[in-house]
Amino acid sequence: MQTTEELLGRFLDALAPLHPRAVWAHGSLAGGDYREGRSDLDLIAVLPGPPDRTAVRQVVALHRRLRRAPLAAKLHCGYLAPATLDDPGRSHLTWAHGQVLRRPVTPVTRRELHAFGRVLHGEPPARLLPPVRDRELRAFVVRDQRDFWRPAVDKARLWRRDIWVDLGLLTFARATVTLREGRLISKREALAVLPVLGAPAEVVEDITRRRYADPAPADDGTWLTRRAGLARAYLGPAIDALVATYG
Repeated sequence: MQTTEELLGRFLDALAPLHPRAVWAHGSLAGGDYREGRSDLDLIAVLPGPPDRTAVRQVVALHRRLRRAPLAAKLHCGYLAPATLDDPGRSHLTWAHGQVLRRPVTPVTRRELHAFGRVLHGEPPARLLPPVRDRELRAFVVRDQRDFWRPAVDKARLWRRDIWVDLGLLTFARATVTLREGRLISKREALAVLPVLGAPAEVVEDITRRRYADPAPADDGTWLTRRAGLARAYLGPAIDALVATYG
């Protein structure tokens, strides 16, 4: 079976005709918490200029060529240009979840790249990417909890899915540490923080097992319903309190 490093090598070879100035990894792959086959491959490519139609077609074609490879479905990449790197609110061409999207490179991602980004090709983040001020990072974290995650808690149908439970609780724990201490932590560290923050033990154990041990056993829906209720009952008041303190 193809390994992560082999997939990254194929990706870099396919990207070469676009002459990237840099390719960086962030997230779990860069932060030391990567789990092959379970974690996403979060990448940033800095192209010489803003992608035109030809470049967009090339990007789509190279990802479609890779998609049959094992792990390729988890490879996500944002495409930036030097002239647009300084605006964290600007959306950029992104390949994620098997399609073309437009997404910003958030202050959290930018801070990750400066703190522990992995250089796969070309120049390091410090040479191209403006630093993220602490005030800017804190403001983004509060907005993300208040404007994205808090409304999502009220959408009950979402919380029967693993990804919402996992990211909801882990992002809250990471946000709390960032706002309290000004630093970023990994998902593994967030799992250790959650019990201290009063998160329901059953849910934390479920996330830990699925991420680091065996997949969850078959369920008739009873546990999914209970887990969703526990997660939502915890996160709603917890986010409200966090935003009230730091917003």
